[in-house]
Amino acid sequence: MSADSLRLDLFLWYARFLKTRAAAADLCRDGRVRVSGRVVEKAAAPVRVGDVLTFPQANHIQVIRILSLPTRRGPAPEAQSCYERLEESRVPSDPPS
Repeated sequence: MSADSLRLDLFLWYARFLKTRAAAADLCRDGRVRVSGRVVEKAAAPVRVGDVLTFPQANHIQVIRILSLPTRRGPAPEAQSCYERLEESRVPSDPPS
């Protein structure tokens, strides 16, 4: 990876969206993450500043824009400064009949 990009699984882990890097890699490999509108199935897919990520987290769909690339998994305030939430929608637990 170049200095202007970071692996998708690392970003999700560094930014504290998932507790382990393995969980982040699984989410990517399952095709459950979109980077700027395209489905990504590789944990090693590069992400850059300005990319918009869409992915499920617990009972929500997160939509975030990357503001900076973290260099480590630091404290939560440091992680939160690397992105901005664009939207967060609740996933219904039971589909309507």
